Amino acid sequence: MADFYQTGLVPTIHGLTRDGLPHLEAELEQIAQTRGIGLVLPALYSEFETPAMKGIMQELRQVTYLRRIVLVLARAGEREYRKVRDLFAGFPTKVTIIWVDSAPVQNFFTYLEDNGLSSGVEGKGRSCWLAYGYLMAKGDCDVIALQDCDIRTYTRRMLARLIYPLVMPKHRFEFAKGFYPRYTHKFNGRVTRLYLTPLVRSLYDCGINNLFLRYVDSFRYGLAGEFAMSTGLARQMRVPSDWGLEVSTLHEVYQRLAIMRTCQVDLTDCYDHKHQELSAGDSSKGLHKMAKDIAKALFRSLCKEGAVLGSDLLKTTLPLRYLRTAEEMVTRYHADAMLNGLEYSRHDEEGSIEVFARALSEAAGEFLANPLGELPLPAWQRVDEAAPDAFDRIVSASELHGTEWTKEQTA
Repeated sequence: MADFYQTGLVPTIHGLTRDGLPHLEAELEQIAQTRGIGLVLPALYSEFETPAMKGIMQELRQVTYLRRIVLVLARAGEREYRKVRDLFAGFPTKVTIIWVDSAPVQNFFTYLEDNGLSSGVEGKGRSCWLAYGYLMAKGDCDVIALQDCDIRTYTRRMLARLIYPLVMPKHRFEFAKGFYPRYTHKFNGRVTRLYLTPLVRSLYDCGINNLFLRYVDSFRYGLAGEFAMSTGLARQMRVPSDWGLEVSTLHEVYQRLAIMRTCQVDLTDCYDHKHQELSAGDSSKGLHKMAKDIAKALFRSLCKEGAVLGSDLLKTTLPLRYLRTAEEMVTRYHADAMLNGLEYSRHDEEGSIEVFARALSEAAGEFLANPLGELPLPAWQRVDEAAPDAFDRIVSASELHGTEWTKEQTA
């Protein structure tokens, strides 16, 4: 997005030039000699059967400034694990594959439970959390970056831009979140466009004047799965296992960092990844479940910041206000699509809003019945205190199958 407008509370780093990759990579290679940079890739085995993952791997083979890549592989048997392991042979960066379904990793979860610590449930949140712990245990990375593995339009420029704000001279950012426009022949990103932003602004309109709401609304793509942070920050953060990961992560950062130590970065001109089903009739999956988890994460975060969210507000006023705000967004996006020659179906957009409104009402009922919800995975600093040998154990569980590959080992 070629503009320089600073919106809201969070510093925005724009993409004003499109030919700066050689300069960025040259600087990152110099910086990486004294500051370690780790990349986390949470992935299902099924993603390795897609063109998106093949493209991501081709790009990452050209990156030489990373100290470590940690791939957390879920829903894979031994045959699938070995196939993935072989794909990473010859990488210029050390690659560790944490095989979630392996006996050593499952035993590690049991060890945590035996020490009074939650091991969470399967999902992206737990995969990220495992990788953070492994990188902390190895102790040679100062910055941790995370990116999804279903990005169809991925280029290594996205990674360089995401990481650079945390290591560039004369600045002290500790958390950077990516943003981008999501479209192909039509607008995508329904949950951000038609749900999170209207929901946040509806809460404002209902009288919830909370600084955290302003903070969330400052992010151009609050649900972006691409972010980077200092290892010190990662050590302090609790991590949820559900679809509320991105909102809860923003709240963890908000609690622990001064706002001016946080930034958002323009990563690319156009971003496209795997699209979830709306799942209008089933609230246990798809965007329907995602919308519920996001709302509950937002409600919990606001209450932790002192907001009072009563039954009448959550069950009646907020869903109705959300409907009005989201419907106004449809008018805006329709005009935007027409001017840019994109396809646009008001019927489909308004159908999505109706599902999101139901999800919001369902989330309100579930939140009021159980405000705490599923407790997040503990911060690694707590794990270290409760189970002093946890870091040694996660390294052993992660490396037991010989998955730490380097170019020299496979030459």
